[in-house]
Amino acid sequence: MKDIVTLFFGLGMVFNASLFIPQALRIVQTKSSKNLSLITFLGFNFIQLNGVLYGYYRNDLVLMYGNLISFMSCASVTILAIIYRGKEPR
Repeated sequence: MKDIVTLFFGLGMVFNASLFIPQALRIVQTKSSKNLSLITFLGFNFIQLNGVLYGYYRNDLVLMYGNLISFMSCASVTILAIIYRGKEPR
């Protein structure tokens, strides 16, 4: 049973990471980060980085790598938002 829960937890972490991809694609396609809350994504990055560190210190590789994947996908949205925020017409 523990292995099944671990499997579903790991899949959930990958699914969580995949939820940021449509946002990143929208920013690239529209070349705009208008109506995107940068503070929200910075908060997500902070939470996921904490999850990576917690997983590392607890020796929980599923938690650590799952949060790392989420952090990288969320960070891509954050970086794109910062890049395109400065390029938007006023």
